[in-house]
Amino acid sequence: MSDRTPLIDKKFANRVDWNLMRTFVDIVRAGGIGAAARQLNRQQPSISAALKRLEDHVGATLLLRTATGVEMTAAGKAMMTLCEDMLESARMMPHHIAQATKQVEGIVRIQIISGLISAEFDEAIASFHRRNPAIHIEIRVSPWRQVLDALEQGEVEIGVGYDHSVRGSLMYEPLLVERQQLYCSRSNPYFGYRVSRIGELKDQGFVLTGDDEIELITHLRRRYRLGTKVSGLAEDINEARRLIVNGVGIGFLPVLAAESEVAKGRLWPMLHADTEPAYDIFLLARMGSARDTATQLFWDEVIRRVRAQRRA
Repeated sequence: MSDRTPLIDKKFANRVDWNLMRTFVDIVRAGGIGAAARQLNRQQPSISAALKRLEDHVGATLLLRTATGVEMTAAGKAMMTLCEDMLESARMMPHHIAQATKQVEGIVRIQIISGLISAEFDEAIASFHRRNPAIHIEIRVSPWRQVLDALEQGEVEIGVGYDHSVRGSLMYEPLLVERQQLYCSRSNPYFGYRVSRIGELKDQGFVLTGDDEIELITHLRRRYRLGTKVSGLAEDINEARRLIVNGVGIGFLPVLAAESEVAKGRLWPMLHADTEPAYDIFLLARMGSARDTATQLFWDEVIRRVRAQRRA
């Protein structure tokens, strides 16, 4: 525990050396004073002295030395959060100044899965365009694996999609939880009935979505032998919905993507609501990628709206 008494200093912002905060962050991220000194190509005593000066300024012990490096105190954790916020603000300063002076142009390239319905994403597009009318927004639609590949290969800067694992090269920001349901058309004998035993549907003609099929759905379908009789294929949710509505076969669709057709009485949800498969849809970007101003501003717009909705 710290043996210091924190200082309440109204002139702190004028006295503190902001470089000390940068050094503090470097120590924490490196995992120790010696490691930070090596990364920064500085002498270890100078790093230790910088840490001590910062601790003297704030009147609290921020880091405790351990056998494996350093450990943050409660004050250190609070300082780290504040420092990271300040560094992020500094990083974003040129982008926001460019936006304020109406100097932002360029292209925002986004690749998304088909059938995406997200109020936050749509509101972000509308708000972003109002603020930045000179920026061109380009959206490509593809199966979810192609979204991930396009990001990793640098073909696009932002993606929206699913991933059954975690690629270390990508950043994942939860956008929404999507649910799927098994649907049939009005012409199907199951229309109007809920199915408790999914296996009884194994002989039904099935509409598949190919590479666009979520792995969770693939496993569920194979477990109950659904799709052994394929009657339709469309690697786009909107076109798969068209085939199901027109009686080509039964098939899985995202609940929100089928909502309007259900309301019109053209589709029927066959499963009980508590058995609907659910999974995360993410806002995606390359890890550590230096984004141009247009792309960074769009990313921030979506993140701000998603996190605000999460807090609501």
